[in-house]
Amino acid sequence: MSAEHRAPQSKSPDNKVYIFDTTLRDGEQCPGASLRNHEKLLIARKLAALNVDIIEAGFPFSSPGDFESVKQIATEIQGPTICGLSRATPQDIEATWDAVRYAQKPRIHTFIGTSDIHIQAKFKKTRQEILNIARDMVALAASKCPDVEFSAEDAGRTDPFYLYKVIEAVIDAGARTVNIPDTVGYTIPDEFGRLIKGIMTNVPNIDKAIISVHCHNDLGLATANSIAGIQNGARQVECTINGIGERAGNAAMEEVVMALKVRPEYFEGIYTDIESVHFAEASKMVSELTSMPVQYNKAIVGRNAFAHESGIHQDGFLKGRSTYEIMMPEWIGLSESYLPLGPRSGRAAVKARLEKLGLVVQDAQMPQFFEQFKQLADEQKRVEDDDLKRLYEQILASA
Repeated sequence: MSAEHRAPQSKSPDNKVYIFDTTLRDGEQCPGASLRNHEKLLIARKLAALNVDIIEAGFPFSSPGDFESVKQIATEIQGPTICGLSRATPQDIEATWDAVRYAQKPRIHTFIGTSDIHIQAKFKKTRQEILNIARDMVALAASKCPDVEFSAEDAGRTDPFYLYKVIEAVIDAGARTVNIPDTVGYTIPDEFGRLIKGIMTNVPNIDKAIISVHCHNDLGLATANSIAGIQNGARQVECTINGIGERAGNAAMEEVVMALKVRPEYFEGIYTDIESVHFAEASKMVSELTSMPVQYNKAIVGRNAFAHESGIHQDGFLKGRSTYEIMMPEWIGLSESYLPLGPRSGRAAVKARLEKLGLVVQDAQMPQFFEQFKQLADEQKRVEDDDLKRLYEQILASA
């Protein structure tokens, strides 16, 4: 089916994927990406405009500034659930509750490592001790807040059968969302999908909780792993604008959302409530405030995502945009696609740009114009509108 024509899809609540944005928490942990409190509030407002379901506003116990920022977002942002992160310790949970309690819809998100690597190297405890801590701290959080999420840090490298026991225990203790993070971006999509499927099959009380996924991009597989999680039963995805985050980053919200939007027939009715027309603005805002440029070839929001320079591609696009575009730029808030003119551009693109500029080159003059265009393109690699206007004036003068 072409990008221009899509049949409306019926929406079942069971097929909704909740979008949990952690740009202000995990995203801000990216080296060099620290934000001031008023900048975090600006981003939170944009996230609310995007209609994200949950905003993870920060890590309240980590610093007084982060506590105040989470509290301010909880107080001022309406619509999304406002979440704060806490380690599985009483002091973290108390601080998180004190920050998010002002929200219309507060959430406490507590976590502890469950892989043997974390249990032995970081905590120097036994599996049973970690399970007991997870259960008890979820129970403490649930005594304060009706919406509690638990994350099994490094779940991607955790023994699945131990993971099933931990998940069952925290759901019994009051967790209503259980997050399965690929904390170090280690898993492969098929492997991660099987992990989620195993949880859905082997945890007896799984019907009482939503399974979430939080995938890192160390092997460039964060979006693919998130999609694999969705296909196997996960109904919350934790992600960031532009994919920013620790090390190589997180799953990019815009990539996950647009994959579901562009391929609805493949995902059999799975959807999000994201207002994708805000993606371009949100990407630009996060990039500017964090001083982290978006790579030109970044999917969805990169400068070249809707740009076509090859003459063959430009000609095909001008004849029918679905030849080389699978989505409309308007879907993410851009006004149009872009056909940059350079050494590989063909006559069709040059003629189309001239017409857009209101410049008429007669058919008899076009070979000469195009030859001079190619010479200029080879010299400076990119031909801008002002260059075309100068060439046009030279052709008129020589006529």
